Amino acid sequence: MSTKRKLRFGMVGGGRDAFIGAVHRMAANLDGQIELVAGCFSSDAAKARQSGEDLFLAPERLYSSYAEMAEREAALPEDLRIDFVSIVTPNHLHAKVATVFLEHGFHVVCDKPMTQTLEEALALREVVKRSGRIFALTHNYTGYPMVKEARDLVRRGELGQILKIVAEYPQAWLLDQIETSGQKQAAWRTDPARAGISCCIGDIGTHAENLGRYITGLKIESICADFTSFIPGRTLEDDGNLLVRYEGGAKGVLYASQISCGEENNLSIRIYGTEAALEWKQEHPNELHFHPKNQPARVLRRGNGYLSDAAKKATRLPPGHPEAFIEAFANIYLAVVEAIRERLDGKSEGIHDFPTVEDGVEGMAFITTAVRSAESAEKWTPFIAT
Repeated sequence: MSTKRKLRFGMVGGGRDAFIGAVHRMAANLDGQIELVAGCFSSDAAKARQSGEDLFLAPERLYSSYAEMAEREAALPEDLRIDFVSIVTPNHLHAKVATVFLEHGFHVVCDKPMTQTLEEALALREVVKRSGRIFALTHNYTGYPMVKEARDLVRRGELGQILKIVAEYPQAWLLDQIETSGQKQAAWRTDPARAGISCCIGDIGTHAENLGRYITGLKIESICADFTSFIPGRTLEDDGNLLVRYEGGAKGVLYASQISCGEENNLSIRIYGTEAALEWKQEHPNELHFHPKNQPARVLRRGNGYLSDAAKKATRLPPGHPEAFIEAFANIYLAVVEAIRERLDGKSEGIHDFPTVEDGVEGMAFITTAVRSAESAEKWTPFIAT
């Protein structure tokens, strides 16, 4: 089947007033490679229909349940049905929705964390393997050009042996108990039935962990965690502080907080090696600070010719024209499109730079290990083997 066309995708979740669903749609649309043609945008049938109408989708491609959507899309002729689905629901639905679409033969792009529990993640990995379909996880911070440059510096040995990783992700938006006032995003993230066993670490701490693993390639050996629910009445933690031991001897400090007054979305990472260090901040994403030993510090900037091929490929605009959050998501979608086109054209698969089901399993193992450590009197907890 020729792929000289836009790829067609559907969306589950992401209806009216859903922040991340709109982000995914903007990112998927950015490069003109993908077209949204179908969706089940809410468990509320009226809202699902209204959301589809907002997006000018054909009424017959708006579905009242994800199971109906998968079945009816699979029954359509090959030149009409979706090529993949994007899942942007609360955590407790990720595994169920992904499994249904994979079993109906569709590729899947899923928001993080991949599942609600580690057991679901392990089961979903087996479904992905059996299906032979492409599964991508939107750990979007891996899509930034200067994050890719940081990874390239580590791979080239510019930092020497990695000694220490410091990753932090402070926010302030849960400093008040807004989940009781009808704030939809806060309501499900603080609800164990929908978010799972963790709020802060599961929602944003997993980004900090994934970023360190993506850049350095190092895997966690053990964790010592301290969780706090500072806001009275909140069941899940809104602040987490972790000491980390990595395989090979490197040490780490990782903290995530949603009650840090004055913070917006201040994800940052510092990596220290025997020969150099680097620093990247999500709120200033077009710069990477590089500190070689006994030499002046350098500021590497997105869009310049001196950067690695990976950073250049992830860049759309010339130097001095900022790129950020939407473009990072779009880089993941673009890599998925490349992989799907290879399948459709019968070509041998290349290497594509997007998070996979394996990253999803590692992410859930991280969350589960951190929770176990936080609940343990002994604290240092071995990372769960997967």
